[in-house]
Amino acid sequence: MIRFALAFASATLATGAAIAHDFWVQPSRWHAAPLDTVALTQMVGHGADRQLSRLPASRILRFEAIAPDGRRTDLKKQTAGVDGERQTRLKLEGDGAHLIVLQSDARAQSHLPLTRFEAYLREEGLTAALDARKRADRSTTDGSENYRRNAKTIVLVGTPTRANGRSIAKPAGLALEIVPDDDLFMSPRPTEMSLRIFYHGRPLGGALVKLTDLDNDTKPVAQRRSAADGRARFAMPGTGKWRANVVWTRPNEPGAATDFETDFSSLSFALAHPD
Repeated sequence: MIRFALAFASATLATGAAIAHDFWVQPSRWHAAPLDTVALTQMVGHGADRQLSRLPASRILRFEAIAPDGRRTDLKKQTAGVDGERQTRLKLEGDGAHLIVLQSDARAQSHLPLTRFEAYLREEGLTAALDARKRADRSTTDGSENYRRNAKTIVLVGTPTRANGRSIAKPAGLALEIVPDDDLFMSPRPTEMSLRIFYHGRPLGGALVKLTDLDNDTKPVAQRRSAADGRARFAMPGTGKWRANVVWTRPNEPGAATDFETDFSSLSFALAHPD
């Protein structure tokens, strides 16, 4: 019985690490009319593993909606004392791009055997972490991390214009975040989509950014490394629901409970037919 319990716990941790980077906030509608009520659901996983997130409300540090004029609505009060799988409902006022922002604490941990941990680091392009393990002579040992989730979702209300869409092009203060240019929803739509990556407020180069079609999310449709200025450029995706993901990690101090502190970040949005 003890062996079974340990095996189950290990498998659960491994599964959690494998899908944790696919966390995002899913709105019930991506384009709403003024004063429409939008339900927000926390999701995790991809493909056949997609499911409602069970992120405890007690671990959510920040959950808010930022209106085009900068007004903020605290959504944490609606999730206090409940698991993250509950739908949060929000009435959106004012035309333009509304930004939903969520950040958890970094108390969650994952512990993976050597081969799976190294494969995960390679899959997410975390070459700096692989190099750090070599320097610390830990390339032949199991790996561990504590991690934080950062998520942003864009919901359009009414007609987006450059004037009421600028708020999405500003960093929102997450530990790791993806910031699009403010012409993402403009008409005519540009041929290129530029995403900027910020880590603790500074542009982050060398991060692997993945773009996924949420209607067919078994694997990304494209991936790019961010340049020194933090920009990752993609061909403008077509009509549909999309999610960009990025992961970054840094070594913990010697003696810490885990080897690395990792941030998973997502930006989800939908594009309609251009006018």
